[in-house]
Amino acid sequence: MKTLQELGEAVASVRRELRLKQKAVAEQAGITPESLLRFERGQVSEFGSRKLLAVLAVLGIEVTFVKTGMSGSLDELRRERGGA
Repeated sequence: MKTLQELGEAVASVRRELRLKQKAVAEQAGITPESLLRFERGQVSEFGSRKLLAVLAVLGIEVTFVKTGMSGSLDELRRERGGA
């Protein structure tokens, strides 16, 4: 992920997989449902680290750092090289 919008979309995807409502996650994270809604939709220019960590904790996920260019699936690598 390289943008805040991609991060928000990923959080929304995990939340939906867990079948959790935005309102419930927001309340547990100590933020407003509107704030979470805007973050998940990519409608914010910034989302504080405390808010992000709180939301991730509620969802039971964590951030992992990967050096740029060092990640990607086999399918992504094939596409980059023009393979099938």
